Amino acid sequence: MEFSAVNTIWVLLGAALVFFMQAGFAMVETGFTRAKNAGNIIMKNVMDFSLGTPLFWLVGFGLMFGSGKFIGSYAGIASPENYAAVSPEGVPFWAYLIFQTVFCATAATIVSGAMAERTKFSSYLIYSAVISAVVYPIEAHWIWGGGWLSDLGFHDFAGSTAVHMTGGIAALIGAKVLGARIGKYSKKGEARAIPGHSLTLGALGCFILWFCWFGFNGASTVSMSGSAIESASKIFVTTNIAAAVATVTTMVFTWIRYGKPDVSMTLNGSLAGLVAITAGCDTVSPVSAAIIGIIAGIAVVVGIEIVDQKFKIDDPVGAVGVHCVNGFLGTVLVGIFSDGSGTDVKSLIYGGGFKLLGIQLLGAGAVIVWTGVLMLITFTLIKKTVGLRVSAEEEILGLDATEHGLESSYADFASAPVSDTMARAEEKAAAGTELSHQVPVHKAVTVTAVENAVTNNSMDKYTKLSILCRPNRLQTLQDALNAINVKGITVSNVMGYGVQKGHEEYYRGVKKVATTLLPKVKVEVVVSKVPVETVIEVAKKALYTGNIGDGKIFVYDVEDVVKVRTGERGYDALQDE
Repeated sequence: MEFSAVNTIWVLLGAALVFFMQAGFAMVETGFTRAKNAGNIIMKNVMDFSLGTPLFWLVGFGLMFGSGKFIGSYAGIASPENYAAVSPEGVPFWAYLIFQTVFCATAATIVSGAMAERTKFSSYLIYSAVISAVVYPIEAHWIWGGGWLSDLGFHDFAGSTAVHMTGGIAALIGAKVLGARIGKYSKKGEARAIPGHSLTLGALGCFILWFCWFGFNGASTVSMSGSAIESASKIFVTTNIAAAVATVTTMVFTWIRYGKPDVSMTLNGSLAGLVAITAGCDTVSPVSAAIIGIIAGIAVVVGIEIVDQKFKIDDPVGAVGVHCVNGFLGTVLVGIFSDGSGTDVKSLIYGGGFKLLGIQLLGAGAVIVWTGVLMLITFTLIKKTVGLRVSAEEEILGLDATEHGLESSYADFASAPVSDTMARAEEKAAAGTELSHQVPVHKAVTVTAVENAVTNNSMDKYTKLSILCRPNRLQTLQDALNAINVKGITVSNVMGYGVQKGHEEYYRGVKKVATTLLPKVKVEVVVSKVPVETVIEVAKKALYTGNIGDGKIFVYDVEDVVKVRTGERGYDALQDE
């Protein structure tokens, strides 16, 4: 075979981009879960690819590309000698092998987020091995390896079904068999949101995935010569339009539904649009891609809500709503919007009737049954033998510590008040106690000298003001106090609530776990020469927003002050060194 340099480079570039999607998934999943499990999430994503690579090379590739209509006839490990006729025109076998390997790894890693924060690491590795070696290769053979769905004319250009719906179904089954995280549902079965620790990481992962998706979809032409040049260019456009429109749609939909545009759900909307367009990115117009984006942007919100609140399946990152729901929709919508440029027949709206739509429904249904049955058997066997879930104690402590021996994935940056509070919440939920009966947790983070007076008079009265405020108002308060010569402060991070038991907060449309424990900052100052009422009025002005939770000011008499180093008392003890 005479190789094409441009085609080979295109396939290798696509493989590199799809490989980098592992980083995107790792960041999304890490950001949408709690800090105490960050290292565990990273390890699972690393091992999905590292374990899946040799297994796909040794077994999976043969099952996917061997001859046969239902299961590829295995002819040995992946090599040019065994599968010489598989490679696309002008592309070396080895380039095609790595390209297919990274697609397999993508299907496997989708499950990691749905089963996050409570799965045994060893058990997860078993699942990863099964999907990489058996589940994905066989259903992908039906679609891309010359199998029976391919013969029928089933169209899944880059993997809405083969990759994303397969991973989404596995995520659904795994999360259901595994069970919800401690504290996720109340005694009455009401869903409680457990916010992730870093929307910033989640957004970074979303942008990485969006970027890499151009390789995922575009490079699936496996050619960049002749008519493939225009096809790849169009694929870039339809992929981007669907993702962008889905993002905007989800933002607007959550704004209407929740009263505020939900950040994490909007990020899921971007991914939903990408998943939905993947099947038909080569055969739909930009207008159709936009419509697919609108459908995906709404479907992801509704799907996540149904899975979370109706089915009571705990999916921390929304993997089922993104990949399963929109993988299915994207596949079926090919039968409605295909203009015939990449399919054997045109779709419904282009005058092709229901034939293509029926084929798409049949293919998606077959993959659902195959993946669902195999994954149910796999997870059930794991659960009955080695065990699928960590103990309640290990879950509360976090998998970083219990599974990997990490004190923290964020050494020197751990937030003790939040971590301690959530741990107590989980302990009480595990014991069947309502979360609303917890007590605040306090820990000082900075301590400085305090005072503001200009004269030395040991007979002056000293007053301490303890000001509770929102964390984002701290700098405003500090500037205001400095302006009236109150310069020394003590600042503490605290958690608690007032007599109103805290105002309700929502995450992805669901009430947060332990919403009565709100993060606050406690600012303490001691004044002598500056009138107490002046400090109070300045603080009120700096902190006022008119909403519940603006804070409170407590006023105390101070009997005496003692400087530890010198033994000085009263006003002298408050002076700078």
